[in-house]
Amino acid sequence: MNKWRVFFISFLLIGSCGFGQIPGSERKALRKEEDSLQTLSLQIIQGRTDAERFAADSQFTKMFVRALKIKNSFYYSFDSLLTISKLVPEDSSFKIFTWQMVVNDFVTRQHGAIQMRTDDGSLKLFPLIDKSSVTVNEEDTVGNNFGWMGAVYYKLIEKHAFGKNYYTLLGYDENNINSNKKVIEILTFNDGQPIFGGSYFSFQDNSVIKKYRARYIMEYKKSASPRLTYDPDQDMIIYEHLISESGEPQKKYTYIPDGDYEGLAWRDGKWVHVQKVFTQKTIEGQEPVPAPIRDANGNIDETKLSNRMPENEPSTDSISVPKKDLQKKVPIKDLQKNK
Repeated sequence: MNKWRVFFISFLLIGSCGFGQIPGSERKALRKEEDSLQTLSLQIIQGRTDAERFAADSQFTKMFVRALKIKNSFYYSFDSLLTISKLVPEDSSFKIFTWQMVVNDFVTRQHGAIQMRTDDGSLKLFPLIDKSSVTVNEEDTVGNNFGWMGAVYYKLIEKHAFGKNYYTLLGYDENNINSNKKVIEILTFNDGQPIFGGSYFSFQDNSVIKKYRARYIMEYKKSASPRLTYDPDQDMIIYEHLISESGEPQKKYTYIPDGDYEGLAWRDGKWVHVQKVFTQKTIEGQEPVPAPIRDANGNIDETKLSNRMPENEPSTDSISVPKKDLQKKVPIKDLQKNK
């Protein structure tokens, strides 16, 4: 297991979620369940064998559902479950929990659930079943909670268009021994049922037929760490452009960031591709260059020293040292000799 980078995520609930809405008896019961869940959640990650991890995951899932059945559990934050992602949209209409389990070097499986807020505090839950391993093309598949593509989500962006709410999820998938993935997933609700994916991306394409894309997936080399984030100031999803370091674009595990950034801006119900996020360019001949104090021969250029000295401030070439009623300028090098 030491070869795997563990992706720990802990999120505080926002909006109306708080202890204040949970009666004392229910809060006490939830805390008791959380203590047991905390131990199991760590075993899912730290179990030394696949059997130990499977057992911990199975037991955790059963106990977690039991905890969520406690009335008003929607308002309980489960803060101690550090390996479980917990996200809530601005409208506080649901909570989404996700976590991962490393099966072996070649398979990582994600688990999760969506808990809906209910007026009476009862449980309405949609389990998330990861079907990515049996899906031919993840990028063009739209599915419900039983056809989920799987990811551990670390950011939720709520958007609105045409009287409907769209929830954009940024997620991480520790895919296999060769590559990781980051994903941009759109969650919507049709007749109260969750739907993952859809035609919510607009990319420029010179071809006559544009490629349909239900979600955006970045697959990259295991040791690479490309950024995928949301910038609220620019109101844009920003991510690093990837290239194959070996010139083999068909091999996703060779992809690394090249230092350029692309973006997605929300317009009329779609994330519209922005080719270059940062467009500022330095004029040729005006590039910032170092200003060394020494010349090519290693000699100190006194004019550069004087130009760097702030006006009306004493020179740092000497330090004033009081001696009785007099002040004697002592060179720095002489002070250093006396240390």
